[in-house]
Amino acid sequence: MRVYLPSTLAGLARVLSTGEIGPAPVSGYAVTPALREWYAEGDTEELEYAAMTAAARASLRLLAEEMAADPQTPPRRVVLAVEVPEGTVQPGGRDDERALVQVTAPVLVRDIAAGHVDDSAAADDVRAAVRALPAADAGDEDALFTVEGAEGHELMWYATQELGDL
Repeated sequence: MRVYLPSTLAGLARVLSTGEIGPAPVSGYAVTPALREWYAEGDTEELEYAAMTAAARASLRLLAEEMAADPQTPPRRVVLAVEVPEGTVQPGGRDDERALVQVTAPVLVRDIAAGHVDDSAAADDVRAAVRALPAADAGDEDALFTVEGAEGHELMWYATQELGDL
């Protein structure tokens, strides 16, 4: 089953050095029954894009934590697309996060199918989105618009053998 795991460049470096994403359980995003029901007209590709977009927003939250500790953290969202056995994926969503799942088994580097990473041109918008997250969460429409500005940047696709170069 395809699951999209939010990460950062520092997180990706840790994964590549340790050989594992985790420890389990690992939060991710996938095409769940709740997502299918909510997005009834979407085909599989559109549903997977919705799950990946949710993971990209979760990556913003990880970036916020890293940037609070180190303002020099590269402001680039990272989403790792992994293939895991369906039996290891448990729904974890709420109404506002229909695609949220928990992967209950270790996810190994060999399970990564591809990486999706912001182009460096998105850096200013991603940095602004990270700063706007608390206000957006509180319902501020202007802040939400700023967060959506980062989401307007398409994530670049990287093959697994290219991930180490990032």
